Amino acid sequence: MTTDVLTARGVPADLTPQVDVRRVGPDVGTVGVALASAAAFSTSGSFATALLRAGWSPAAAVTARIGLAALVLAGPTAWSLRGQWNIVRRKALPILIYGLTGVAGCQLAYFYAVQHLSVGVALMLEYLSPVLLVLGFWLWTRRRPATATIAGALVCIGGLALVLDIFGDAHLSLVGILWGLGAAVCSAAYFVIAGNADDDLPPLPLAGVGMTVGALALGLLGLVGVLPMHATTSDTTFAQHQVPFWIPLIALAVIATAFAYFAGVIAARDLGQTVASFVALAEVLFSVLFAWLLLGQLPLAIQLLGGVFIVGGVVLVRLGELRRTP
Repeated sequence: MTTDVLTARGVPADLTPQVDVRRVGPDVGTVGVALASAAAFSTSGSFATALLRAGWSPAAAVTARIGLAALVLAGPTAWSLRGQWNIVRRKALPILIYGLTGVAGCQLAYFYAVQHLSVGVALMLEYLSPVLLVLGFWLWTRRRPATATIAGALVCIGGLALVLDIFGDAHLSLVGILWGLGAAVCSAAYFVIAGNADDDLPPLPLAGVGMTVGALALGLLGLVGVLPMHATTSDTTFAQHQVPFWIPLIALAVIATAFAYFAGVIAARDLGQTVASFVALAEVLFSVLFAWLLLGQLPLAIQLLGGVFIVGGVVLVRLGELRRTP
């Protein structure tokens, strides 16, 4: 599907998926950056759970997370944009969508999901985003995806059924499931914008300015009372130890947000949307590992099997899209 066709249907050119033809194989160093980003993202659930246990509301935790990350990136972002602030004006729409969905919306929905579900299950739901993205473009363009894409979507649906353990005795919150799927929708927007190979907006300004947009939006919703903001300075339990609240908060802002988003945009730009999405799936495995080590949480065996199905289905979807792309 060409950019002209999507633009004619009302999709801004800055937001249309691009085919990356710059390289045959990815640079090993960039793959390492992508894996580092996935590992950093995967720690967010564990750090967030520590704050939620201390009495923080999900909205307050995600607002503090994004706000502190925006402060961390503010200086480097301003330095990288010296003499080029017109880029921000020209790319205002993708930055705005990136900040409201990929940053604020995705993290807020994920935090609410973690409040009702285990970290691993919430992340598995969020990583249905590539499938949602393919299905969305199918409905929008009325072009049938490749057979492998359809097969991958079916495998993902089967994996979702196993993750939700609909045939077992596990009791999962419908509210948490809906929040997890909401995070998947916002994550899809993140992949589209961050992986735009033809975008002349550098990765650092996209991450930094987008982070500021997300923080301001959440702060405004908190001020008008739409989002319940409650925070506490009480100690919390993290990695089976009592620690001050600011330890998981700072780690959440610096490691799981500022670094994770910046590195993720770099990887998506250099590897291209397809390869980057493959590597980003490692976040599911990292998340389950960290949730087990730090929180003692581990999904049921059938849910782990469902996670394998979801990952395998997403791989099929991406292979199908790669074969269909001229």
